[in-house]
Amino acid sequence: MDSQTVYLFLADAILVLHALFAVFVVSGLLLIVLGKACGWSWIYNPWFRLLHLLAIIIVTVQSWLGVICPLTSLEMTLRSHGGGAVYSGSFIAHLFESILYYRAPAWVFTVCYTLFGLIVAASWIWVRPRPFKRPTSQGTR
Repeated sequence: MDSQTVYLFLADAILVLHALFAVFVVSGLLLIVLGKACGWSWIYNPWFRLLHLLAIIIVTVQSWLGVICPLTSLEMTLRSHGGGAVYSGSFIAHLFESILYYRAPAWVFTVCYTLFGLIVAASWIWVRPRPFKRPTSQGTR
């Protein structure tokens, strides 16, 4: 396998990872709301909830700062080294453009991320996660 193929394979792997991250952020909130309605106990898992909240916080802060996602930058670097086509802007902007043919200024995505982040934060109040358990010490005193 030549180096260009390896770079393009790695770029595709990063793209898949990035897409899974986006799916986690969006579907996580949908599952929390649905889980509340259906009585699913796993949606109260504090680790799941914390990871979900941190994921949208990272996306939102990056958009406020005008920072391109590191996964996008890494993917584009790998594609460039592999001789593949690259795109400009953020992964989500590219995704919307390529799937929905939707063009919008960067501030529109920032507002969307911020509103989504606020909804995720509100879900912590509406669907309170279980508290983190403290480790119990076992053994003799």
